[in-house]
Amino acid sequence: MKQYKYKINGNLYNVTVNDVDENIARVEVNGTPYNVELDKPIKVAAKPIVRPAAAPKTATGAPVVARPAATPKNSSVKSPLPGVILDIKVKEGDVVKRGQVIVILEAMKMENNINADKDGKVVAIKVNKGDSVLEGTDLIIIE
Repeated sequence: MKQYKYKINGNLYNVTVNDVDENIARVEVNGTPYNVELDKPIKVAAKPIVRPAAAPKTATGAPVVARPAATPKNSSVKSPLPGVILDIKVKEGDVVKRGQVIVILEAMKMENNINADKDGKVVAIKVNKGDSVLEGTDLIIIE
């Protein structure tokens, strides 16, 4: 159903085309129904059916299963927001526990404690005191 507004000789007409069958269109003009004969029948283009591709299979016919990537042994503690490094509470080689404060970050005039996200050994410190860091910057690498 399509609706149109026409102005003919200063008169406003609200036209609704309800449906078209072969060469007969059923329309309403200002609420009055009409059957309008078209000069040529309208061809309705059929939409092609799109089917998803079949899942890949091995030579034996078994489905291919993607293996998850191995989790890295090292993980980095990232800056949760932009700021300046005020203090680094650990040094390389220190053993840390999950939740232990490892860096103090000043952001928006507030001191934020950055904690270790897992137990492990500090492998690398990627920042120095006074460094400005962006959100997502690696601060400390824990193995």
